[in-house]
Amino acid sequence: MPREPNRLRQKLAEQNVAVGSAVFSWSPNMMEIAGYAGLDFMRIDTEHAWRRDADIEHLIRAAAVAGVVPILRIDGGDPHLPMKAFEIGAGGIIATEVDTVEAAQALVRAAKFPPIGERGYSGNCWSGGWGTRAGGEWVEWSDAELLVGIMAESPAAMDRIDDILAVDGIDFALFGPADYSMALGLRKPAKNDARVQEALRTTVAAAKKSGKHVMYNPGTKDDEITSCLELGVTMLEIGNDLGIARAAWAKAVQVVSPPIERFE
Repeated sequence: MPREPNRLRQKLAEQNVAVGSAVFSWSPNMMEIAGYAGLDFMRIDTEHAWRRDADIEHLIRAAAVAGVVPILRIDGGDPHLPMKAFEIGAGGIIATEVDTVEAAQALVRAAKFPPIGERGYSGNCWSGGWGTRAGGEWVEWSDAELLVGIMAESPAAMDRIDDILAVDGIDFALFGPADYSMALGLRKPAKNDARVQEALRTTVAAAKKSGKHVMYNPGTKDDEITSCLELGVTMLEIGNDLGIARAAWAKAVQVVSPPIERFE
């Protein structure tokens, strides 16, 4: 794995908006084309996918080929997963169920090497060049360049979001409107509900206060993207690969439907 500055961290540091998406097809080809299309990051989701196998490594290698930063969403509360994600080459992680300051601090400890944290050392991994690019420089690079994010998707997290995002070592929050809607008892995703939108604004305000960032998926409509930018979201996750393909194909089907009438 090339030991280079994290492109996503660089772009955010320059006060630019980063644009990405999510890959649910588990296709390395899709990851590559995302990079060639100019996206800054691609989120790989393992929270809602039963995948802890070599497929993730193939996606991350494809990301390296195309120059897009892979961000791996992991299950919160497992202190081993941040280390494993970074060893296989993830440029960032997002942990679920980080609803307290203590959970945020534990995540940072799991993601950083001592004395900052408690991450175990082994350079015999892809990120460390199988031992050829490990050592002290790799440790410093890992702690400085790799991004650590949390999910903001519950009223419990919102009650403490200022303090959670103020934790040193936390870089950003992904606001999850669907789970926030469910936590409110709405029984379905309702991103336009006033309470959900208020929580998004609260998350953005907390991030600004601490010099951190917010990731959010506004959809693919121009007006929704513009509203996000005006709100202050700095990491735009535009749809996902399967949703974008489905929408494009469905639109094409509507153009030619019904096909029988076309050829009578």
